[in-house]
Amino acid sequence: MSIITTTTSGLTVSALADRVGVRPDTVRYYERIGLLPTAARTTGSHRRWPEETTDRIRFIQGCQRLGLSLDEIRDLLSVRDTGACPCEPAGPLLARHIDDLDTEIHRLTTLRAELAGMLDRVGPDCPDPAPGTWQPTASSRTQAHT
Repeated sequence: MSIITTTTSGLTVSALADRVGVRPDTVRYYERIGLLPTAARTTGSHRRWPEETTDRIRFIQGCQRLGLSLDEIRDLLSVRDTGACPCEPAGPLLARHIDDLDTEIHRLTTLRAELAGMLDRVGPDCPDPAPGTWQPTASSRTQAHT
């Protein structure tokens, strides 16, 4: 439910978006999905956010740069909103993301090695390959789909 106020103080959607470097639609979307609290509204029904909303969006942006999903960010924000540091619940979450990155790095390293091996075998003197000889290995096919 929107809060109607007679004041025009606070940041408009455009001002908030400009300050943090996102589009106004992003600000509205964050509000709609609960990452931002519902904005106060003027008598003309224009949204107004307090100045500290910029910090909240910067927190969201920082979490996104770390690869966290919006649902994960919402969970961290709910802890942050209690006044507690979201550091404790962030630990296991970040550890999972590191594990995911390590898995992806391993997959990409394997793929790179395979591609480099294929590149070493091609060139201007490369004969036409026999049918079926230019197939990826079973390990890369399996890893590419996981």
